Amino acid sequence: MQNYWATVKAAVIEMHRQVGDLKISKRGIALRGLLVRHLVLPNDVAGSKDVIDFIVDEISTDTYLNIMDQYRPTYHAYKYPKLDRQITTSEYKGVVDYAFFKRLKRGFEEFQ
Repeated sequence: MQNYWATVKAAVIEMHRQVGDLKISKRGIALRGLLVRHLVLPNDVAGSKDVIDFIVDEISTDTYLNIMDQYRPTYHAYKYPKLDRQITTSEYKGVVDYAFFKRLKRGFEEFQ
């Protein structure tokens, strides 16, 4: 898709403008606000650091960011060498560590 990243950024900025940061009740129930889910892909195909930089610089350091590690290559993934494997623990840890370094702390736990 042409201009994909610009389109995604504009949409997320508008979503945050409308609902703000995620508010969670004392019982742990999401009440209202933006929750960003980001799937880490092998070989940084998803541009994880760029996503985190965008969130910090243009949205909010209070953004609830769900960093997901469940990518599994299926169907025709074997045709794309950069996507033809699961992510490594090191790749996932690198994204989580970078998010903490950039002051994001909601939606995931520090990697031990």
